[in-house]
Amino acid sequence: MKQAAATRASSGRLAVDVRGLHKRYGDVTAVRDLDLRIGRGEVFGILGPNGAGKSTTVEILQGHRARDGGEVTVLGADPATGDRLWRSRIGIVWQDESAPAELTVRETVSHFAAYYPTPRDTEEVIDLVGLGAKATSRVKGLSGGQRRRLDVALGVIGDPELLLLDEPTTGFDPAARRQFWDLIRRLAHEGTTIVLTTHYLDEAEALADRLAVIAAGRVVAEGTPSGLRERYYAPATVAWTESDGSPRTERTTTPTRTVAELTRRFDGEIPGLLISRPTLEDVYLRLIGQEAA
Repeated sequence: MKQAAATRASSGRLAVDVRGLHKRYGDVTAVRDLDLRIGRGEVFGILGPNGAGKSTTVEILQGHRARDGGEVTVLGADPATGDRLWRSRIGIVWQDESAPAELTVRETVSHFAAYYPTPRDTEEVIDLVGLGAKATSRVKGLSGGQRRRLDVALGVIGDPELLLLDEPTTGFDPAARRQFWDLIRRLAHEGTTIVLTTHYLDEAEALADRLAVIAAGRVVAEGTPSGLRERYYAPATVAWTESDGSPRTERTTTPTRTVAELTRRFDGEIPGLLISRPTLEDVYLRLIGQEAA
């Protein structure tokens, strides 16, 4: 899926086309000259530290916030002038909870379904987000993680063409996160375009076809997770134990050659051999200027 989707953004129809986006809050520039092109059916992750401009960008894509400059097209329309029908084609999971506290889970999802021309089945969506056992519970009685699941349900109930997810799994336990990942994969398989902001690097790597890393309002790197690792943090680390028991490490772009040389030197088994390759977290920290010395 990832390779095919990565080519869609460059060769096919775009779900999101952003050129030179600019947004200021008083004297603070939140987004500056930002470009994004996201193909239809693609899962696109946006990474960046707090204050980098991720949420502002997503809010502009959904038409919730006005921009100060640049061109933005989402599903063929400018979000600043998108009509009700256009909005019905987009699902949103906000960082903040949006469900009324006094209604039950089923009442809430059913109520939001009425806003869309062709919603998904209410019971199906409740089960998809793992709230089947809580369908008759009032929202105010749900735990924080369960409320977050409800927010996800409200984002997908309209069967959107584009789903915007702003830190969707905050407050999820590990099991709930895995269930959410399965849901995203299912939606992507069905052709939904998904834009995901997250602080969880494992989540971005597990779900995204492509990633953009944003720092200080600009895109500082873009590509597939594996491509970013290779481009920005190529060296691997080979560790072993010398004959005298002292540990050794070597960073190299040719770990196989290093291991072959060690094999000849040790005449077979290499004591304590360990090969570690850079993670997406290594790349991310380097790109945003926070790599440990």
